[in-house]
Amino acid sequence: MTDTGSDHPTPPPGCPAHQGAVPLAGLEYQQAPSQLYRSLRREHGAVAPVLLDGDVPAWLVLGYTEVSYVTSHDELFARDSRRWNQWPAIPQDWPLLPFVGYQPSVLFTEGEEHRRRAGVITQALEGVDQFELARDCQVIADRLIADFAGSGRTELMSTYAHALPMRAAVQMCGMPHQGTDTQQLVEDLRISLDAAEGDDPVAAYVRVGERIQRLVKEKRDRPGPDVTSRMILDPAGLTDEEIVQDLISVIAAAQQPTANWIGNTLRLLLTDERFALNVSGGRLSVGEALNEVLWLDTPTQNFIGRWAVRDTQLGGRQIRAGDCVVLGLAAANTDPQIWPEAHVGAENSAHLSFSNGEHRCPYPAPLLADVIARTAVETLLERLPDLVLAVEPEELTWRPSIWMRGLTTLPALFTPVVQ
Repeated sequence: MTDTGSDHPTPPPGCPAHQGAVPLAGLEYQQAPSQLYRSLRREHGAVAPVLLDGDVPAWLVLGYTEVSYVTSHDELFARDSRRWNQWPAIPQDWPLLPFVGYQPSVLFTEGEEHRRRAGVITQALEGVDQFELARDCQVIADRLIADFAGSGRTELMSTYAHALPMRAAVQMCGMPHQGTDTQQLVEDLRISLDAAEGDDPVAAYVRVGERIQRLVKEKRDRPGPDVTSRMILDPAGLTDEEIVQDLISVIAAAQQPTANWIGNTLRLLLTDERFALNVSGGRLSVGEALNEVLWLDTPTQNFIGRWAVRDTQLGGRQIRAGDCVVLGLAAANTDPQIWPEAHVGAENSAHLSFSNGEHRCPYPAPLLADVIARTAVETLLERLPDLVLAVEPEELTWRPSIWMRGLTTLPALFTPVVQ
């Protein structure tokens, strides 16, 4: 499912531009990445030389202006990863292969082909009624809460934050939101996006593709009022393989980042005294918390990536044709050069959490994600108004990923609800 072919030679070992490069790994990324980004910015400026898994060189773009520039200039920084000058050095079992190995997906298309593919996704998502989605999410939330409401305690990441957007996403795409098959799909998506030790992200991604292939075949035979069927019936006439690849992108974007958006927002609401007095039923504070998380604790921390079309400069660095550029979305959002002096509030949405430019998260996906996350948080707080953390805030730990920002667990206590 991937193509790593390239005509660009591998740079010579010990490239001067990457002397002193910083590995994109370590505990700093898990517990306090913002401090690490500040340190990198002080030492290297807006663009830092970094090493990916296996000491593969790349550039991490830390500056808000620089990330905006990269994402707005596809003629210089493109998405087709076959340009990468490091392919001869990449093993077939490289952990990041699901992210960068070329696939016939909208994520890797460019120019008119990208506009065609993204247009199909946009049309399919615009067919989702946001009020109906909110009602569906509330029903899903009520069912999930009912499963643990009588116990007085739960672990919110597994029982709620991950489960709700997963069920909403697969329901939008026309899959049953329950069952072993769906649960396996969600687990494989997690592994491919945010692998833990012992996981095989490449094999997981292959299984995701196989499950979505079956879904597309089912919907060709029996179309319905869902995203998959609308993509199949679109006049653009996408092939089954194109639809499979693009649906993987849609489901992955709807599930894992939205789950972490929910979890990170609940953590903020339950630990920050600014929200504590108004959290029960406080819809304005929920909106503020959701937006603040996108600024300060965004679920997608870093995105790989863009590949330089030709030799160019960025942030005072010499970028060579075929170099990999990683978008530091979290670092850009906290860039002191642009950080808003006033409280970010619910109205300031100039963050880069959904990226920027032609390859940003396609409209109306951010709006649908907001519906899912907002409904999830508000419903939980309305049903369990005395919800509190079951541990001290400093005991919470983050998943070991430089790409996604999400808690491993979020244990909570509340007054048991008699059903």
